Amino acid sequence: METELTSNLTVYFRGQFVPLQEARVGLLTHALHYGTGVFEGIRGYWSEEEAELFLFRPREHFERWKQNGHLLKMDIPHTPAELCELVCELIVRNQFRCDLYIRPLMFKSREGIGVHLGPETEFALIALPFGKYIDSSRGLRVCVSSWRRVPDNSIPARGKICGAYVNSALAGEEARSHGFDEAIVLTEDGHVAEGSAANIFLVRNGQLITPPVTDDILEGITRATVMELAREMWVDTVERRVDRTELYVAEEIFFTGTAFEIAPVVEVDRRPVGTGAVGPLTRRLQQAYADVARGRSVRNAHWRLGVYREARTNVPR
Repeated sequence: METELTSNLTVYFRGQFVPLQEARVGLLTHALHYGTGVFEGIRGYWSEEEAELFLFRPREHFERWKQNGHLLKMDIPHTPAELCELVCELIVRNQFRCDLYIRPLMFKSREGIGVHLGPETEFALIALPFGKYIDSSRGLRVCVSSWRRVPDNSIPARGKICGAYVNSALAGEEARSHGFDEAIVLTEDGHVAEGSAANIFLVRNGQLITPPVTDDILEGITRATVMELAREMWVDTVERRVDRTELYVAEEIFFTGTAFEIAPVVEVDRRPVGTGAVGPLTRRLQQAYADVARGRSVRNAHWRLGVYREARTNVPR
């Protein structure tokens, strides 16, 4: 989905809350030319019943964001807890009462020509109204991309590095141009890595299978969430290498990610997955994920942060 930007949107940039129109960078900014930034995606879910907006696992996202920044020798002087408070204040200032997507962005801010990294670093926090990233209600039709996943010794996929997402854009665009909804990318040696911008799970013999973090994948927070939810359902998850042909004999397949949430796949390379319909385990995990993220379940409540109940009294209303 494309998100429309509102003219009165407030963002956090260069240490203060400012209108989006004032948050600008120069044309010679290092990250713009060389992709030297790292980003995150955090979901926020509005509950009308609770009159509350729940952020899903924000502390884990900020911890990963700061870890990923180290890959490019970047750091910011805020703890994950402090960043959670800044995001809560940002949301309250914008008076959002709808589902959201929060985008933290840390980048090399030196202006000039030259690929050396340099120490200059800035960061921003943006919150936007956000619904479904992709309509997967009937399941997705996907293909195996001709583009291979960038290997860890080139650009580490475990970090959400801005420049690496050219790889994702190429794979996704190839799939859509051929009439598919999404792409699956392989490692350089031909094993399944993930979707163009999502982790992947297969179901075989009632067991979840997902590629290991050593196969050039993002260390996904939604991925980890799904494995925990599956464990609570007494479903085992095996992390191992996955051959391409296993995609064609799987009982179920689904993508996971902050934007994708849990998105079922019903066809790969024009071959039906299982019965060609959304599978039962996928549906159970979708329901469990939605219940936890939206505050409908008391289980795993520590994964949620309530924005308005956590807002400080000095935050402008």
